[in-house]
Amino acid sequence: MACAALLILGILAPPYSRIRQLARMAAVAILLGFSLIAFRSHTVAEPVLGKIWIGEFYGQIEAVENISARNVYRLRLATGGSSDLPPFVRVNLTPEQYQDDFQPGAIIRLRARLLPPAGPTLPGGYDFARRAWFQQIGATGTALGELQLFQEAENGAWFATQRTALTEHILASMPQGSGAIGAALVTGDQGHISAADAQAMRDSGLAHLLSISGLHVTAVVGFIFIAVSRFFSLSPWLALRISIPVIAAATAALGALGYTLLTGGEVPTVRSCIAAILILIALAMGRDALTLRLVAFGAMVVLIFWPEAMAGPSFQLSFAAVATIVVVHDLPVVKRFTERRDESLFKKAARAVVSLILTGVAIELVLTPIALFHFHKAGLYGAMANVVAIPMTTFIIMPAEALALVFDVIGLGAPFWWLAGQGIAAILTLAHYVSDLPGAVTMLPAMPIWAFGTFIMGALIFGLLTSHSRYCGVALSALGIIAMVMAPRPDILVTGDGKHLALVSADGDVALLRGKAGEFVRGMISEKAGSDGEAIRIEDWLGAQCTADNCVVTLKGKSRNWTLLATRTRNPIPSMEMAAACKRVDIVVSDRWLPKSCRPKWIKADRQLLEQTGGLAFYLDTQSVVTANENSGHLPWVQAAHAARAAQPSYQ
Repeated sequence: MACAALLILGILAPPYSRIRQLARMAAVAILLGFSLIAFRSHTVAEPVLGKIWIGEFYGQIEAVENISARNVYRLRLATGGSSDLPPFVRVNLTPEQYQDDFQPGAIIRLRARLLPPAGPTLPGGYDFARRAWFQQIGATGTALGELQLFQEAENGAWFATQRTALTEHILASMPQGSGAIGAALVTGDQGHISAADAQAMRDSGLAHLLSISGLHVTAVVGFIFIAVSRFFSLSPWLALRISIPVIAAATAALGALGYTLLTGGEVPTVRSCIAAILILIALAMGRDALTLRLVAFGAMVVLIFWPEAMAGPSFQLSFAAVATIVVVHDLPVVKRFTERRDESLFKKAARAVVSLILTGVAIELVLTPIALFHFHKAGLYGAMANVVAIPMTTFIIMPAEALALVFDVIGLGAPFWWLAGQGIAAILTLAHYVSDLPGAVTMLPAMPIWAFGTFIMGALIFGLLTSHSRYCGVALSALGIIAMVMAPRPDILVTGDGKHLALVSADGDVALLRGKAGEFVRGMISEKAGSDGEAIRIEDWLGAQCTADNCVVTLKGKSRNWTLLATRTRNPIPSMEMAAACKRVDIVVSDRWLPKSCRPKWIKADRQLLEQTGGLAFYLDTQSVVTANENSGHLPWVQAAHAARAAQPSYQ
């Protein structure tokens, strides 16, 4: 209907007008986009598990991921539909359970506890069920006991095997403490990075260095291009008879393709590979390659094959960063400042540093709202940290690692591994220093999607238009940012299983119903509340009266006070006593089924309600509740989960 309305607008608009052109283009783009999404969702559809399943089965290993920072090996297994399981499942193993023969292509026998892919635990939370749907994972779980190798791998996945072997080689070759980052820079395997280092990289704005993207592909392509060019230039006979730039560009393009396959082909890597190949083609043809057409073509290729990527932060952050670089350096004032001129070496270096800082600040301004929307936190000093980290990574660490791999063939790579290790140690020191600065990280609570959409629309208007009307986009983006910053904190957060409840103050203080909540739950609640402080026990909350079985809390609102009753044990409570307690409060939250006689003044969020709504976020001043499953009934992974639960009630 939206496409039809836009098409009619395009027909009725004055001929040759901009509105006529934009309406027609939008109608076609929206129709193609939703068609691609529907087609992709249908083609990847696979059965999913309905309920918890425990049993033995045979599985063929499709991929192995070593997450040493968490002491976990993760296997993707093809079950062939055995034991009424989904065709593909993902199982976690401990280091003691893992065997070196567990390589892609091998068949193993195991006993496991499997669960359906989990949806968002809190409103606006991470939806693993969506990601699992497009990865065709129908269940996830943990292996139980000892695993048996039934059949060794014959023709395993060559790239996956080489990636694992290369990661292990880098870990063994680099100095202690730097190998995990070194492996991530080359193979994209981040599973070996410690939690402290990963958090410091995120808080300092350097986390993009760990994801194989434009920086890494550029370093690889540039290294190959320069090396091949210099090698063939050594021969005057060849230099006079062949086009060395074309040969170097072709070799670098093949290197980019191989590097993309080796690192797993994630969206940022694919986008960067496409961009690098286009730039190499443009250079060979003598054309200007750094344009928004390059960004648009790369985005179009990614969205044609993986349209689901657009909803993820990786796609948005990656393309926003590249587009920002192109737009900023296409501005007339920036062009005049960065154009080449006859001046001293000191002035050239100063101009280059200022240009790098300007680019970094512009990227931070664009990426910070995106990061806040998805992760509810963002680093504030990333631009300054990147001024040091990006040149060091591009010109020292990556070339040193490449030379180390080359010289390892003759056993002389140790000096280059040491040099790369020192560079990584310096970056880690910088990351920890920046992340520990006062105000290094800003956090915001969950925000409305319309505010984020307004910011994105304004950024697109400024980036795509070239007339003075582009500055309307700045006002629109500012409006979106203001709405994001002004988003209220939820007063109460309840997870989908009802076990965890958090109270949130206006200042961001958080109190947990169950003090023994794990790090994952604590982190998830802190993100949604926009709080970076340590959560306290609900007993320490002002106005809380708790027993071993339940807590009654009085919450102060702007117009009135609210009373909350929350249960936190499985101990039986007499029906009459429960009914009387419910009658005295406004809200009741419980992870059990409560009797019909329990009738609070406003909402009874027991297991029966939470199974339908998922997690809840209460906003007391507006008397509104946001649910995790709101407007999700039409999603294919949600429908598949409902169908699986209805069709397979006998799962044990």
